[in-house]
Amino acid sequence: MRSFIKVGKYIAITALALVVLGVGGLLGVRTYLQHANAPAFAIDSPNGINESAYVKIGGIDQWLQIRGQDRNNPVLLCVHGGPGGTWDKVTRLFLRWEKDFTVVLWDQRGAGKSLRASGASIAATMSVDRMAQDGVEVADYLRTHLQQDKVILLGHSWGSILGINMVKRRPDLFHAYVGTGQVSDLPRSTAMVYARLVEQARAANDAPTLQALTRIGAPPFTHPQAVAVFFQSIEKFQPASDVTAMNELKRSLTSPPPGRSLLDDYYDFQGFAVVPPWRLYTEMLNTRLAVLGPDIAVPIFIFQGAEDPVTPASLAQEYFQALRAPRKEFVLLAGGGHFAVWSMADTFRQELVGRVRPIAKQP
Repeated sequence: MRSFIKVGKYIAITALALVVLGVGGLLGVRTYLQHANAPAFAIDSPNGINESAYVKIGGIDQWLQIRGQDRNNPVLLCVHGGPGGTWDKVTRLFLRWEKDFTVVLWDQRGAGKSLRASGASIAATMSVDRMAQDGVEVADYLRTHLQQDKVILLGHSWGSILGINMVKRRPDLFHAYVGTGQVSDLPRSTAMVYARLVEQARAANDAPTLQALTRIGAPPFTHPQAVAVFFQSIEKFQPASDVTAMNELKRSLTSPPPGRSLLDDYYDFQGFAVVPPWRLYTEMLNTRLAVLGPDIAVPIFIFQGAEDPVTPASLAQEYFQALRAPRKEFVLLAGGGHFAVWSMADTFRQELVGRVRPIAKQP
């Protein structure tokens, strides 16, 4: 009996040692790759800019990353999706953008490094109104800090809700608005997507997904678990473009940008999956941007993935067509999904350079 106990202890200790060695090995690979990647992230031009710091926005510390090869280039403020899905972990995807723009990645209230500074209690203050005002303050800060009259605003998914609200409030701050994964009418979007998911699950004979969707019922959803099932089902049937985007996100865990820690990854998870209150999700899922009115006083561009499984391109185009703006262009990205801005970063950059940058460079 004692010999069996000894063997059991030996096996347990060996297993624990292997786990420790495995984790240690992964951390070692992460550290090595992070160091090896550093030269690619270097800003070495004489007039370049590479800053990361907390700025007091909306009464709290919020994190800004500002990078570019020429500080005289137009400023591109990126408003990430989520709520909580920060972009600084995929900085690598935007390195080529930094030749033509000063790229600003902002960790919103309750997300990423901003969450790390404030703590989870910040959830009580999170709303579209408060966070759109945060975005206005960020844009105003950038104008002064970077000595430019206006900035270009890029909003993705949830960030496109904030973005439209921002340009409606303070058009004087912006050269143009660029939307992608553009929200329009989320009650209609979720209903359309739910019906499509049911069809896809039936066609694939995917009984577990079909049962899960039947259990939560058609939208509107009334609890967080239903939303979780809904988005998990989308992920099962996402287009190839979004699979590529998610692989880039996974790559960031083992090969992160210089200076990014495991604690940053932890707060990214917290910001996306734990912190946002149900009240905020309810507000988001009830968004109908048309109620803000059709007039936007800045040029508007929407670069939408043709295969977007979350915010269907047909609804984004319908919303776009109803808008009145000094200039507007809708670009359908063939093969692109909800995260076309990541999976098609080079194509996206070409569209920004060809269509939007000239507006910002006009005297």
